[in-house]
Amino acid sequence: MCRRDFLTAAVALGAGTVFIVPALAQGYPTRPIKMIVGLAPGGTTDNVARLIGQRLSSSLGRPVIIDNRPGGAGGSAGFKAAAAAASDGYTLLSATAGMTISPALYKNVGYDPIKSFAPVAMVASSSQILVVNAAVPAKSVPELVAYAKANPGKVHFGSPGYGTQPHLTGEFLKLRAGIDIIHVPYRGSAPAVNDLLAGQIQMMLDAGPTVLPQIEAGKLRALAVTGEGRNQNMQDVPTMIESGFPGFTTRYWNGVVAPAGTPDVIGNKLHAAINEQLKSPDMQASLAKVGLEPTVMSPQDFAVFIAAETQKWAAVVKAAGIKIE
Repeated sequence: MCRRDFLTAAVALGAGTVFIVPALAQGYPTRPIKMIVGLAPGGTTDNVARLIGQRLSSSLGRPVIIDNRPGGAGGSAGFKAAAAAASDGYTLLSATAGMTISPALYKNVGYDPIKSFAPVAMVASSSQILVVNAAVPAKSVPELVAYAKANPGKVHFGSPGYGTQPHLTGEFLKLRAGIDIIHVPYRGSAPAVNDLLAGQIQMMLDAGPTVLPQIEAGKLRALAVTGEGRNQNMQDVPTMIESGFPGFTTRYWNGVVAPAGTPDVIGNKLHAAINEQLKSPDMQASLAKVGLEPTVMSPQDFAVFIAAETQKWAAVVKAAGIKIE
């Protein structure tokens, strides 16, 4: 083949590729989509994934099947499975903070939270709430810090498990405030809240759906929220920033990502479908029932957010000296 013929063929092949990718998106999807959830059925993450799956099924005209993959270090079995899936838009992952935390805690989790995934859409989020047992005399974060300093090693905080976001948020507070508080891990949030109510532990940081009912019933006292602004359900409770801790922000969050290399045209189609559903009053009401707010980000902003979360929790793990063999 002469050089001119070769160049002509190359140009033709390139032009064909340009047309193939949009055509792929235009026909997508042609079969069911699988959404992997790295946790067991029944929790908040699973419930949000099912809400999104149902709405996507309606928007795209194809079933979205929820595939629960609990297990692995920090629940990383699901994250690893999604990272290894084909980059064709037919495998998605319900992404959570655990995706960005596990690599800092465990060796060889089998994925990189930044490099292994293509961010599609943030879905919902909620600030965590710092709550104390009613018997704790503190009525504010500064008072809690003073109480903890006056009683070193006697204040215990619970979490739904070692290495979870609530655990690391407690460690973050411990580092920022310079207080000696003791972590008590549980197998889930429910038993931790039960012990908090019983006075076996004194404080806890967790997402709104976990502790809001007890706050509303007057059984737990909310001292602060960890969002950038106040919680829409508790306008009288200050943020950690307002309580004297600049930059102290953490949020429970749930989003959707695809394996790295998924064509942008497919990712953009999924992004548009998800964001359209987030505008629905019905969807907003469903999220509000579990204490979550619809949270819209561009794929680019979502990528920046994931990178920042990964760096933040790695820094907390290192500073706190947390090691899991």
